[in-house]
Amino acid sequence: MPGNMTFDALKEAVARGEIDTVLVAGIDMQGRLMGKRFHAAFFVNGGWEETHCCNYLLTVDMEMTTVQGYKSSSWQTGYGDYVLKPDMTTLRPVPWLPGTALVLGDTLDHHGHEVPHSPRAILKRQVARARAMGFEPMMATELEFYLFENSYENLRDGGLAALKPVSAYNEDYHIFQTTKEEDVMRAIRNGLYAAGIPVENSKGEADAGQEEVNYRYSDALDTADNHAITKNAIKEIAWTKGKSVTFMAKYDHRKAGSSSHIHQSLWSLDGKPWFRDDSDKHGMSATMKHYMAGQLAHAQELTAFLAPYVNSYKRFTVGMFAPTKAVWSADNRTAGFRVCGTHTKAVRVECRIPGSDVNPYLACAALLAAGLAGIEGKMELEPEMSGDMYNTAGIREIPHNLRDAAALLKGSKMLRAAFGDDVVDHYHHAAEWEIAETDRVVTDFELQRLLERA
Repeated sequence: MPGNMTFDALKEAVARGEIDTVLVAGIDMQGRLMGKRFHAAFFVNGGWEETHCCNYLLTVDMEMTTVQGYKSSSWQTGYGDYVLKPDMTTLRPVPWLPGTALVLGDTLDHHGHEVPHSPRAILKRQVARARAMGFEPMMATELEFYLFENSYENLRDGGLAALKPVSAYNEDYHIFQTTKEEDVMRAIRNGLYAAGIPVENSKGEADAGQEEVNYRYSDALDTADNHAITKNAIKEIAWTKGKSVTFMAKYDHRKAGSSSHIHQSLWSLDGKPWFRDDSDKHGMSATMKHYMAGQLAHAQELTAFLAPYVNSYKRFTVGMFAPTKAVWSADNRTAGFRVCGTHTKAVRVECRIPGSDVNPYLACAALLAAGLAGIEGKMELEPEMSGDMYNTAGIREIPHNLRDAAALLKGSKMLRAAFGDDVVDHYHHAAEWEIAETDRVVTDFELQRLLERA
């Protein structure tokens, strides 16, 4: 399949007039792409070395408001610049935009050090920690969303009252209905594939107009990069077709929520699976059990990174395939942590807590930090739960709202040890702002996030 571009290939494409624009994008707290469009000739002649961006980009909220109260960026510190350093291993064509290539960048300070609270740096630090222990974290994120007949412009001009999903009924695995949506979904699959994203499939999901896109598992950082690019691509491609999408976890209380389940396993640095042991009932090694034990022990502290908005918690509804309990079970979709692929080299744990509004870098980093803490502490895995977890009382629950999750994040000794106090305080402040802002504004505030900011 087409892969990422080399720098030499980009130079040749620029010389032939095939590429005239290069997007250089960092990742913000919401997991969105933020950056600049370079003329390709300037980029290949030196612009690729670095560019700059205002440091407020890591303190804005979903509505791009410059939020006060952060230690890292404020009027008192003058809102200076960060360096955005292109990671040339992420360079790729963008087939759905004419003459365009994209490269992701790392956010650095003026001394060349990665900014600790930048999402890519947070994940890279946990990957480095895992590798120092002899593990290569492998992950995959599923990505669900709703597709609407309305254009973004129609929604912005008042069309929310006539919001129209592209189908009228549950289209889960439904081939005929998804045939009607192929003008968008085929363009998404083919565009991502040509951009070097290893797309596996798309499908209808569990409600009218709900879609899912899956791409191949990879190392943790590559998976998060693929997730961020895929999400941006879906929005852009839908826009080119006169349609719109939302990645809200729960855009309507009557509809199924949109998830982003995260599949995880650890491999040796030479490519052998650490999680498999055929002598175990489920084929789980001691390492896998310690890893899961850490995630379960710290599950409630992680939730603010897995469900970062007030709306995220509306997805945790009994009987709608989103979990309400942070427990584990084998191949059971009512549990927050589901063991899949038992007795195969693909044995893994699927965390079903994140919604599609998640920042993949933060979620993967938090899950990895907790799992590694479990291995370091040789934590014992609690007993498997079975049956209907929705109606099982007395077991660990997912926090009911962002306010509770934010308090647990603030008090997490594990996350403070893994990420650092400043990073935890930074994202706790983001959660507190989200709570306060949602409390202040009008009742249709959440629906406004159907627009392209989300």
